Amino acid sequence: MSFKNKLHEIKEQLKGKKVAPAFNALHTFLYTPNETTHSGGHVRVADDLKRTMNTVITALIPVLLFGMFNAGYQHYSAIDAANGTPRTLDILGNFLTFDNFWMGALTILPLVVVSYGVGLAVEFVFAVIKGHEVEEGYLVTGMLVPLIVPVDTPLWMLAVAVIFGVVIGKEVFGGTGMNILNPALTIRAFLFFAYPTWMSGDKVWVHQAVERAGTPDAISGETILGYLAQGRGAEYSYSISDMFFGFIPGSVGETSTFLILLGGLFLVFTKIASWRIMLSAVLGALSMGLIFNGVVDAGWITESSKFYGLMSFAFWQHLIVGGLAFGIVYMATDPVTGSQTNKGKWYYGFFIGFISVLIRVFNPAYPEGVFLAILLMNVFAPTIDHYVVQGNIKKRLKRAKNSVAKTLNVETV
Repeated sequence: MSFKNKLHEIKEQLKGKKVAPAFNALHTFLYTPNETTHSGGHVRVADDLKRTMNTVITALIPVLLFGMFNAGYQHYSAIDAANGTPRTLDILGNFLTFDNFWMGALTILPLVVVSYGVGLAVEFVFAVIKGHEVEEGYLVTGMLVPLIVPVDTPLWMLAVAVIFGVVIGKEVFGGTGMNILNPALTIRAFLFFAYPTWMSGDKVWVHQAVERAGTPDAISGETILGYLAQGRGAEYSYSISDMFFGFIPGSVGETSTFLILLGGLFLVFTKIASWRIMLSAVLGALSMGLIFNGVVDAGWITESSKFYGLMSFAFWQHLIVGGLAFGIVYMATDPVTGSQTNKGKWYYGFFIGFISVLIRVFNPAYPEGVFLAILLMNVFAPTIDHYVVQGNIKKRLKRAKNSVAKTLNVETV
């Protein structure tokens, strides 16, 4: 008997028992289900929820691998700078090296393991208690979480946040497909409000202290947003190319706008994500950036203002630093928590980009705002869709009345 048939036999024996959902999850992860639809209306397609989730994970893997190299590179660069020997970027010479990858992997993979281990454990517990199948929705959430938290987040802290995010952000609403908030961003929000000193969003992670003058001295530096928020924008030395390709400090998944862009194109091509949300969010961010640039150009804000640094930042550069691009591509496009109507997606995405830059500028203590903007618009997405649908109903009723009136006039004549 083959391994597949043996698993199917065990699955049949466990039917009706409490552990059945947990075993079924393992079975469907390894093999496609044996059940087929025999009656009733149905759509024959080549994908399901599991394969949809796997497609998104495929789009995230390049970002994850790059983040490992970059974490190691930023670590060694900070150490060299502290020792008075700043390094110049050489992609083949000192970026794509085994040392960088190994250092990044040693730090990032434990975050991935904890995220999946704790999150799936909660999913299994709820599946057994409630007697439903284990849902595949956490496959993507488990990968997103390590990419949006600071690299040095303590594992116990991440575990607590994952439990909160899965239980409060999803399971209490009924599970995958029923949640109103993005679970990964709910986890991020919990960390931000529960442990704000760890989530400042403006520090460069360095794995170890450095011996300077015989004294161990931990190194910390700031991201581009950190410099701008403190009015020290002239101090960072990163080029536009560095920002776009991702050779800058930041959370694991947010630095490389280039790879995020490729991932976005892949998701649009596979029809997993909405291009309307992505495009409108970009337009919203650019609009808010242009408004702030206009305020600075008009002289309404001087260099003495604490908002000057980020307000004077070129409007289009907001898209290539921080987590804005990552949030737009991988989180704003969540089909469960976003707007469902095509017209609503334009409003939903635009306000995400618009509010993200607004929060980024007016909240110098935490120079990032995309996750707060997306969570806010998650709440308003049903309202947006409601008014879009009501507007369509009114237009159709008006068109129907005009048609009836026109018909009656013709018959009268």
